[in-house]
Amino acid sequence: MPIDRRQFLQSSAAAALVALAREGSAGAADDGRLGFESVPATLRDAVTLPPGYQAQVLYPWGAPTGIAGAMPAFAPDASNSADDQALQAGMHHDGMHFFALDGRSDRGLLVLNHEYTDERLLHADGAKPWTADKVRKSLHAMGVSVVEVELGPAGWRQVLPSPFARRIHGRTPMRIAGPAAGHARMRTAADPGGRRVSGTFSNCAMGVTPWGTYLTCEENFQAYFGGDKQTLAGIGPAERRYGLGTGSWSDYWQADERFDLGRHPNESNRFGWVVEIDPFDPASTPVKRTALGRKHQESATCALTRDGRLAVYMGDDSSFEYIYKFVSRDKVRPGSDAAARAANRDLLDTGSLYVARYDADGRGRWLELRHRHGGIDGASGFADPAEVLIHARLAGDIAGGTRMDRPEWIAIHPGSGEAYVALSANPLRGAAGMPAADAANPRAGNVFGGILRWREDGRDAGSLGFSWDHFALAGDPAIEGAGVRYPDAQADAFGNPDGLVFDSGGLLWIQTDMSGRAIARAPLAALGNNQMLCADPATGRIKRFLVGPAGCEVTGCVLTPDRRSLFVNIQHPGETREGASGTPNSAWPDGTAPGSARPRSATVVVRRRDGGIVGT
Repeated sequence: MPIDRRQFLQSSAAAALVALAREGSAGAADDGRLGFESVPATLRDAVTLPPGYQAQVLYPWGAPTGIAGAMPAFAPDASNSADDQALQAGMHHDGMHFFALDGRSDRGLLVLNHEYTDERLLHADGAKPWTADKVRKSLHAMGVSVVEVELGPAGWRQVLPSPFARRIHGRTPMRIAGPAAGHARMRTAADPGGRRVSGTFSNCAMGVTPWGTYLTCEENFQAYFGGDKQTLAGIGPAERRYGLGTGSWSDYWQADERFDLGRHPNESNRFGWVVEIDPFDPASTPVKRTALGRKHQESATCALTRDGRLAVYMGDDSSFEYIYKFVSRDKVRPGSDAAARAANRDLLDTGSLYVARYDADGRGRWLELRHRHGGIDGASGFADPAEVLIHARLAGDIAGGTRMDRPEWIAIHPGSGEAYVALSANPLRGAAGMPAADAANPRAGNVFGGILRWREDGRDAGSLGFSWDHFALAGDPAIEGAGVRYPDAQADAFGNPDGLVFDSGGLLWIQTDMSGRAIARAPLAALGNNQMLCADPATGRIKRFLVGPAGCEVTGCVLTPDRRSLFVNIQHPGETREGASGTPNSAWPDGTAPGSARPRSATVVVRRRDGGIVGT
């Protein structure tokens, strides 16, 4: 049975948690209220905002990134070449951060992920037949963009060209570091040493280190590896646990042999990691940090421990997977300049990895995933410490972590240190042969998702114990028996929370990702398109701030330091196809009706017309 608020408050530690959350939320005079008019749920094919706000499309798919002497324009007929795409905004924008230049709020580097591709939109003649050139273009459309932006009298604009501009994609040379670097399972014919890899893709959520680097997370990498029927039949249980051999989104293997699991079985082990990028040095080599474990990475949210080490919180975005924490062995060298980035360049390579267990009494424990500890040893299939990291999911099974409803983004309150995690829909919960509902995941057949939160003991990110409760069990409260529970009776309803970001004032921004096939249909019919809401944890009030275009996911929110500009990503507008021709159900942002233009994922910047703080 789920733990309710009364049970939660019976714990003195939990009571202190709530009191401290209110204390932390009261750091700024405007945090106690959400001063905008709530937006109604809608199915409009547009970005809908409260009165007094305006939105500007800033960096859509295909826009030039700003690399001097190489800025090809977007071709509306998808005729851009693979080489063009390597210099342009990728598809399906996701996690994002604003790195202020010289501490300013009007000029900075916007660094954002490109999660996956819609091959029907990317190529002029669609995906099939696959060719080597189409694979190249598709790989170039994922990864990361680094763009320079500035605010002027007419609003925000890209700085073109920019010395910082850079595209990092599925063919960018990268280094593998940490305990799994050089391991036999990481070696391939192209890289016999197991320390170099070509590219990053399936880049979903992200994190930012205290020293000013960007952490991009490789999520559904398994979807790009395949093989013939004989190869797929021979895939072992460890690989199947990562989704390999269960069906691919893009059959790269037909045109690029490194994605053929039969010919290069270790190549997939080199994906599913957190990748560290220095956004200020376009010549730097991105690094895959294997000490943080391999999974379907969702989020890499950083916090300092009380003694100055770094904690990184991570989710594994699949049904019944785990929440993790990495704690570095060494302390962080302070600063965020080039010297600090150099001083901390190896900090993420050594430390301890933990999996979370959520107990029914509102307490929890971080369980260490360490070789020859707690049954994680050769007898259970782990020959050495590197294999624990390469197959972190299997180590989590042995350690006894709590199997969660699809862990998504994790956000940390800037005042209290309380951590919030979005748990998306998991309709398989309680189905035959599947894990049953439990205290942390209380709804069988969960179609709405929710937000869970915890407070580390002693307000220390290095602690091994914590208290937890549910901030919200999302969904339509009008549906009887749905188990919906919001912290405030006036909260605006939402479903499938995905992105979570705290601003510096302690307001929690929630982005949703309801499936395009489920939008406007029961039981999500009353919730409209995907949206972004703003919550005040001190009062429990949740208000709908933005509704996105048809078929999109809303994700990747970040605010400037002065909180007067909010950047957010509109991912895959038009995801749902209509009619016999399979026309996308959106033409946003360029067209006026479905079919009038190719829909394009894009970064949008939102500001108050009076120049005030966003959300207040």
